[in-house]
Amino acid sequence: MRGQVVAAAMLGLCFVLGTAILAHTWRGNVNAAQTLKVTGSAKLDLVSDLGLLRFWLQGQGPTAEAAWQDLERQRPLVLRFLESRGVTAANLETFPANAWALDEYDERGNRTGRVLRYQNDQGFLIEHSDVELIKQLSLDLAGLVTAGVQVRTNAPEYLYTDLAAVKEEVQAMAAEDAMRRAGKVAAAAGARLGPIRDARMGVLQVTPRHSTQVSDYGINDNSSIEKQITAVVHASFALR
Repeated sequence: MRGQVVAAAMLGLCFVLGTAILAHTWRGNVNAAQTLKVTGSAKLDLVSDLGLLRFWLQGQGPTAEAAWQDLERQRPLVLRFLESRGVTAANLETFPANAWALDEYDERGNRTGRVLRYQNDQGFLIEHSDVELIKQLSLDLAGLVTAGVQVRTNAPEYLYTDLAAVKEEVQAMAAEDAMRRAGKVAAAAGARLGPIRDARMGVLQVTPRHSTQVSDYGINDNSSIEKQITAVVHASFALR
């Protein structure tokens, strides 16, 4: 009889211990399944520190020689103009000239065998740390037409040269924002924030300041002097 009581007691104890272990395991699994997903973001303002301006001179004439001479006449006028604005030889890159003939076509689109004129184009690139100067030159170069200079300009480009370092900084800020948001949500739910389980960086957006542009492939704006860089981090945390 006593042996039966001891056996029953042992069986009951094993049942209680097993139930406790099972409950503890179940709670652990439930806690492990509780994940909080948040999105953090951060922005930094940038001011471009390098400006680029591409432009072309165009010489024309009834002969190849005349077109070249017309280009040679215009080049010193442009160089003197740029020098007067503070553009030195170190800021200016000159590209080889291209020459071609402009053929005449009849009403059916066939060449007549006559050349209407010859043309020479030469490209130049200005790089300068004074971005406001680049902006003004892009507007003023066209005015040289009054001196007989045929000039064509591209839209200026404005760059921030230390962008790599800023990318790291703004991504770190976005990660901190994600953690801050997760902590607030967890506290409001009466839970404690556990370790991070997953983090994914979104593509960076470099846009004109105050712009609302967003692209799945990222944006790298070169059109504005004042920019902002935006980083987004998608993170998930365990809850305790």
